[in-house]
Amino acid sequence: MPRPDGRRPDEMRPTILEPRANPYAEGSCLARMGGTLVHCTASVEAGVPRFRANTGLGWVTAEYAMLPRATSDRSDRERYGPGGRSAEIQRLIGRSLRAAMRDFRFGEYTIKIDCDVLVADGGTRCASITGGCVALAHACAWLAERTKATSGFGRQVAAVSVGKIAGEPRLDLGYLEDRDADVDANVVMLEPDALVEVQATGEQGTFDRRELEALLDLAHSGLDRLFQLQRAAIAG
Repeated sequence: MPRPDGRRPDEMRPTILEPRANPYAEGSCLARMGGTLVHCTASVEAGVPRFRANTGLGWVTAEYAMLPRATSDRSDRERYGPGGRSAEIQRLIGRSLRAAMRDFRFGEYTIKIDCDVLVADGGTRCASITGGCVALAHACAWLAERTKATSGFGRQVAAVSVGKIAGEPRLDLGYLEDRDADVDANVVMLEPDALVEVQATGEQGTFDRRELEALLDLAHSGLDRLFQLQRAAIAG
């Protein structure tokens, strides 16, 4: 079965990471993965959560939201806090970005990463993590320059989706493929090859260990490409 956009099974969607897309935020990145577009900003705020108070350590957290018309039908704004799906995704983003930190010895500041989905065509959490890492790296550098403390940023973290459709492993699923996949997975990795999280689900089928390993190998090939794009965006 051919892919909806004609890509090879191991081919990524066109991906662009535009750094410093927001002139006001301490760090920012506009992440485009195929039709998915996510605006990621990193804001540095004085103070930390209560459990971090008086430790001298900072914190990194994330929030995720989707604009009402990011999809084909309008969705309601989450005015009273994130819904279940958004809460689960923003926890994943937060965990992933904290994994990118070498340490939190940059003083009692909180770096908040806001990931706002402008257009959703599959892989929004992956685009949020990948673009959020660029925003985080720039915010850490901004903070270190002004406080003379260590930046804390350690290694790049990125994420990509993979899945099995009609028995075929595929990389970087768009919405139509994600919807119809027998198996789909989101793979989060620290450069070059340290797994942070693997979310793999048999949506309409099952998968064995050999198939999981094939999906992980496919994800790694895509993540190598994302790490290259991140390096260029962080340096930009």
